[in-house]
Amino acid sequence: MVKKFANLGFLVVVSLIFSHCANRGTASGGPKDELPPVIIKSIPENFSLNFDSNEIIIYFDEYIKMKDLQKQLIISPLMDPEPDITPVGSASKYIKIKILDTLQVNTTYAFNFGESIADNNEGNLFPYYKYVFSTGDYIDSLSVSGIVTDALNKETDERIAVLLYEVDSTFTDSILYKKKPKYISNTDSVSSFNLENIKAGTYLLAALKEENPNYTFQPKTDKIGYRKQYITVPSDTAYVLKMFKESIDYKFRRAKQVSSSKLVFGYEGDGESMEIRLLSDVPEGYTSIVTKETDKDTLNYWFRPKLEVDSLIFEITHKQTIDTTVVKIKDYKSDSLVFKSIGSMLKLKESYRLSSTIPLDSMDATKVRVMDKDSVFQQPTMVLDSFSNTVDFSFNKTEKNSYTIEMLPGAFTDFYGAKNDTLIFNATTKARSSYGDVRIEIRNGVYPLIVQLTDSKGMVVETSLVQEAIPVDFNEVTPGIYFLRVIFDTNQNGVYDSGDYLKKIQPERVSYASEPVEVRAGWDTIEEFILED
Repeated sequence: MVKKFANLGFLVVVSLIFSHCANRGTASGGPKDELPPVIIKSIPENFSLNFDSNEIIIYFDEYIKMKDLQKQLIISPLMDPEPDITPVGSASKYIKIKILDTLQVNTTYAFNFGESIADNNEGNLFPYYKYVFSTGDYIDSLSVSGIVTDALNKETDERIAVLLYEVDSTFTDSILYKKKPKYISNTDSVSSFNLENIKAGTYLLAALKEENPNYTFQPKTDKIGYRKQYITVPSDTAYVLKMFKESIDYKFRRAKQVSSSKLVFGYEGDGESMEIRLLSDVPEGYTSIVTKETDKDTLNYWFRPKLEVDSLIFEITHKQTIDTTVVKIKDYKSDSLVFKSIGSMLKLKESYRLSSTIPLDSMDATKVRVMDKDSVFQQPTMVLDSFSNTVDFSFNKTEKNSYTIEMLPGAFTDFYGAKNDTLIFNATTKARSSYGDVRIEIRNGVYPLIVQLTDSKGMVVETSLVQEAIPVDFNEVTPGIYFLRVIFDTNQNGVYDSGDYLKKIQPERVSYASEPVEVRAGWDTIEEFILED
């Protein structure tokens, strides 16, 4: 027994010794590598003069990888075709650039890699590396800087391309639609820009936010900002470019049949006022009505009676523009009359609204009644908007109440003579104290002004056209954080007007208050907005 305990003690001592030695000798991985890659050499050297090579190789002291190269890399002036850059998607100790374009004489080129280069192991960035060379005997060193803002919205889009077009004997204003710029850069995280390695000269300064980036302006999809006057380089001016989406010119697109007696006419731009006239012969008693499709650039053309024809010919007129179109007529199913409530939570100042799938021909107010939670009946006043195909119901509302809107059979008759069955809809109101009131006091205003509250996404929550220096009241505002903006209604048409590049029209001026507006339930908020001259 003594021997067994002696052996056990020996094993414990040996284990402790080895454990202690192991702890003392445990190897660590060393400090984490936080250093970016280092360039060993470049062939040809960076900032080379009289450059005549078709290949550039940049060597690093460790394996690197490139990511988002298409988004990050900016070559200025642009090359066409673009150079072949390898390797992409694999680790390497070098970057090889094979130039496929014929280089311009006496021109400085810059490859700005942005944040596309990082070491392979830890991902340490080698940010904003730029390789520069000149095909002449000097490097252009001039620059143009400034900031980009959004003409209407509080927030500015990210990564906007800022462009310089050389104004020479071949320059025309339409160059933005056809050719790529002489120099290019992107805005940074604070929407500022700096175009470098530019030669002295006269330029058009512009900016594009493109849906499909190719550095040419596509008005239907792209935002643009531009300097109306050409700029001269060198210049110490910090330029401001305001981005806007042009209003698309009217254009008739197409017409087609979608149901038994309904055609749709699609358009671009402001087409709501276009006139649709049938040229084909029709029977006596033929009639039609036009409605606007919600949230679509489409007019609906409804007709009666049903026609047994192969096609119909229409003339579409919009101001001085006239189009003619032929619509093939087939055997389609007829539409069904369906009603839909447009919002059931009502503010005291709002009317109840209903829409229908087919235009309404008549209404019988005696077959409509509103009952509140205390069984008090009201006869609402109804107003039909034929173009939007909606009905507004006005009736007295009180706080924290619920309402039943009942429409008996025959309350509505649609364009084809169909009548509704019994319809019952519900609506409610909140306590007045659930909302807040906001008073806006404008200082230094040049009237008329459009005063608006917008949410964080730029959607307009409240708006008022103001003709004189009086307080602007927004009542029953849902609690939340809002942004206050004022549109200078220069042409006095009551709406915000965007710009037009070819017509050299800048968008109407918009000013935002420096601080957001907090609306609190049951509170009255007074905001003073001092407009700058």
